[in-house]
Amino acid sequence: MKLALVFPGQGSQRVGMGQALAEAFAEARDVFEEVDDALDRRLSKILFEGPDDALTATENAQPGLLAMSMAVLRVMTVQGGFDVGAQVAFVAGHSLGEYAALAAAGAFSLGEAARLLDARGTAMKNAGSGGAKDDGGGMLALLGANIKMAEEAVENAAKTTGQICVVANDNGPGQVVISGHDGALEVAAGLATEAGAKRVVRLGVSAGFHSPLMAPAAEVMHDVLAAADLQSPNPPVVANVSAGPVSDVEEIRDLLERQITGRVRWRESVEAMIHSGVDTVAEIGAGKVLTGLNRRIHKDLVTAAVETPEDVEAFLKSV
Repeated sequence: MKLALVFPGQGSQRVGMGQALAEAFAEARDVFEEVDDALDRRLSKILFEGPDDALTATENAQPGLLAMSMAVLRVMTVQGGFDVGAQVAFVAGHSLGEYAALAAAGAFSLGEAARLLDARGTAMKNAGSGGAKDDGGGMLALLGANIKMAEEAVENAAKTTGQICVVANDNGPGQVVISGHDGALEVAAGLATEAGAKRVVRLGVSAGFHSPLMAPAAEVMHDVLAAADLQSPNPPVVANVSAGPVSDVEEIRDLLERQITGRVRWRESVEAMIHSGVDTVAEIGAGKVLTGLNRRIHKDLVTAAVETPEDVEAFLKSV
């Protein structure tokens, strides 16, 4: 077995996540308390009890998903003696999940990662709250579309409208997410549908993430990341922006900044890990979104989603 751990991004959150884990394991409770202390607010109460609109808010969802992933990993480590540095070939995370991946590999402390995501979520929220109603834009999932189809649609839509429209996430076969101004997204959706996309779904996000619309947030994070205490990760992280393994500290800072406006190259990242011999990928944290994508990227990949106490027990037995 050659194992990679992957960590989910925004959209995987749900009210109640982590509660069963915290009730079952003191070490999980410790993680949620550490994140609460780092942020100086009771984020865990929002995770466990909601309301949903509070959890969905970018500034809560981002550090909340980190806390959930790291609570699962802490239980794996304490209860099963799981050793990320010794047993894992690569880590990777989808968008904000890259911070959880880096924390799992020892690049950030839990508190540092939580504070970074708090700053990132707030910066992205602020970047998306412009003056005109559609200044912040939005995101659309093109289902049944391939990357070439999506790239042609956004390029033509941007030319036609003079607005921003880009591919934000290349998630896997049949799922590409585009981002930008609302008018350009509408044109791109029509072009993609004409080209064969089966369905277009508007994502429940407040702005056009992973596009040039997030440039103000990237500027904020440049300074925040420059001041962060960052170590070389073990194992390497497969970065969203480059879809390749990285362990150099300054390169990681640069890639995390570029990630805010850049494309999440998830399909290519998973393919790169498989090309390097990975045959098993475990999703650590909330939900099974990445597990579904990973199976579509390579049907023979062994996958696991580790979220509940029962999931942890089953996974530890398998490794």
